[in-house]
Amino acid sequence: MRCAVFDCDGTLVDGQAAVCDSMVAAFAEAGLPEPNRNAVRRIVGLSLPQAVMHLAPETEKDARAAVVEAYKAHFRATRESGALREVLYDGIRETLQALYDADWMLAVATGKSHRGLTATLATNRLATLFTSLQTADGHPSKPHPAMLEAALVECGVAPADAVMIGDTSFDIEMAKAAGATPIGVAWGYHEPEELLRAGAVVVAQSPAQLTEILLDR
Repeated sequence: MRCAVFDCDGTLVDGQAAVCDSMVAAFAEAGLPEPNRNAVRRIVGLSLPQAVMHLAPETEKDARAAVVEAYKAHFRATRESGALREVLYDGIRETLQALYDADWMLAVATGKSHRGLTATLATNRLATLFTSLQTADGHPSKPHPAMLEAALVECGVAPADAVMIGDTSFDIEMAKAAGATPIGVAWGYHEPEELLRAGAVVVAQSPAQLTEILLDR
């Protein structure tokens, strides 16, 4: 068996506007200075407490916890209002379908909550393609390998037969720690050079190129 494990935000879907808006609103509710939006984009992929700690390392623990809860509330309200936009990157649907048709096992390992991930996949009509969904709810934050390891166990695939596909150095480092092959994508939140420095064996410039790379393995 072969298994392709995907990150979500920045790899499958582009949801940076909602992430940035929710984080800015959360910092404001906690009485903290507005975070730089580019800095917010760069922590996408980490679990929420880790992301807030990266953005406000000098802030008291209670204040960071307030930001986390405010972020959750704001993001949930955005979703429930119908204003949330997490659009699939062009060509991703075709990549997933091609792998599925070629008998690859598909999984997701993401810093999103389980509720957020299942809603995103349902909205984009992708849920039936994936065998395993691993989220920040039950695992340490990336780059800890726990969620990737859990995905491989659930899929019944050895690390040597798996690839981890993501747009951040957190994804690449997680893949290396789990013994899977790390593959970067160039359309997300970290630069291709960062992904290569982190250990990506290749960085796909488009979903079409990613399909070629994987089906040629």
